[in-house]
Amino acid sequence: MSDSSIKSDAKHLGEKLFDLKLDTNGLPLIPQPSDDPADPLNWPLKLKILVLVQVSFLAALGTLNTSIINPAYVPMAKDLGVSTIVASYQTSVVIALNGIGPFIWNPLANVYGRRPIYLFTTLLGFASAVGCGFSKTFTNLLVSRVFNGLFPIALSLGAASVTDMFFIHQRGRAMGFFTVFLTTGAHIAPILGGVVGQFLGWQWCFFLAAILDGAMLLVIFFCLPETLYIRSAGSYSQQPTQQRFTRATYIRSLFVFRKFPGRTLHLRQFFLPSLRMARYPSVLLPAIYYGMAYGFGSILPAVTVSHVFSQHFNFSTLVIGLAYGGALTVGGLIGELAGGMVVDYIIKHERQKHKERVEPEVRLKAIWTGEILVPVGLLMYGFGVQYRVNFMMPIVAMGIAMAGVQVITTVAYVYAIECYRQEASDTSQLINLIRQEFGFTFAFYAIRMGDKIGYQFTFLIFSIIGSGVAFAPIVWLMFRGKEMRESLGKPDSLDLFGYSDEII
Repeated sequence: MSDSSIKSDAKHLGEKLFDLKLDTNGLPLIPQPSDDPADPLNWPLKLKILVLVQVSFLAALGTLNTSIINPAYVPMAKDLGVSTIVASYQTSVVIALNGIGPFIWNPLANVYGRRPIYLFTTLLGFASAVGCGFSKTFTNLLVSRVFNGLFPIALSLGAASVTDMFFIHQRGRAMGFFTVFLTTGAHIAPILGGVVGQFLGWQWCFFLAAILDGAMLLVIFFCLPETLYIRSAGSYSQQPTQQRFTRATYIRSLFVFRKFPGRTLHLRQFFLPSLRMARYPSVLLPAIYYGMAYGFGSILPAVTVSHVFSQHFNFSTLVIGLAYGGALTVGGLIGELAGGMVVDYIIKHERQKHKERVEPEVRLKAIWTGEILVPVGLLMYGFGVQYRVNFMMPIVAMGIAMAGVQVITTVAYVYAIECYRQEASDTSQLINLIRQEFGFTFAFYAIRMGDKIGYQFTFLIFSIIGSGVAFAPIVWLMFRGKEMRESLGKPDSLDLFGYSDEII
């Protein structure tokens, strides 16, 4: 796209022509920032990184709250008088509610701002985790876990915060950083849960989660500014702004209650925006593929490892946590190195090569690494568990699968959001819903299925579904995605606020 065509697009949006702001390579910044120093796009890079770290930690805490109890199923089941399989259901319930919760919180965050929602949900996570620790019956635990499942809003809203602050050429690495925390929280959780559950009791798994939630609540109260910003035609000028980001600007961004012009809350905002994004294949197909990969490669080990490793390898709570958590943590970090950096390199190379805006489908080139690693890890895990060759085989397999999941996570999030940038919050919400509900479904039947037909056949079936059936549409998107998006047009009908806040 040439400079003249970019300006033509701006005029088509109803904005007056302005001097384009350029990046260090002389290319137009996308999206174009306003001239207001309070605009998150204009924030100093250090502040953006500070906010990114906080939002990423919130996402990690969300998955940590979900998974920290997993290594301690056996002692928890014994104390509460249920089987280990039934004990795993409380995690399945949380996984399901992780996908439903954003339908409550995201619309509120789009009207009243990200900051108050982050604060309230973190407080909810703290209180519900305390309730879990004091539960004396399985029913009481389930009730507390229901509220705890509504806490991790950062799983979906975090992607919108990344989009609020970073330009298109920065989002790959920023989203990669965010997604590695999102997945790694669930991997560090069993390490902590294994140690705490072994020496202090399963209740302290929840108390530790509550302590971390409370500490993070204090941090974000003082250090997490509002990232939602409404850009309008009046925010731009032909002359560079002489204003600078000051301490007063930062303090104003910490106000909990703010008004955003043109934004009012309606009942239809709680469901329609995200669900309607399912009609766009560039969102739905990556979401399904990612949901399958995450469910098979990350959630299934989380809900099966305590049962399988205690029976097949006689592992204790401590060893289960260290083995499972360590494997997924290392795998996730390796996968991130092959995810965000590769995506950003591909985009930078294509822009320098063609001197124009590259299509989002270019990002899908980076997904092949994950497509290979996930089924390899799943098959190694299934056969290793079934035939008990050596306990190291399923442990290494979990790391391999998780490396692939991390690559797929980064690419799927960035691609879908890049296709529909103005709907970033709704898109990430739909992706989160599909991921969590797939994981919830698999979690209920994985152990019973593995015990009945064998874990080798169970994970063979999962590999065929996740890396065969679900991946075929991704290949189609690589070649026909742009054509399909142009034929469907932009989701203007989803603009419930009556304005457009992105230029270019």
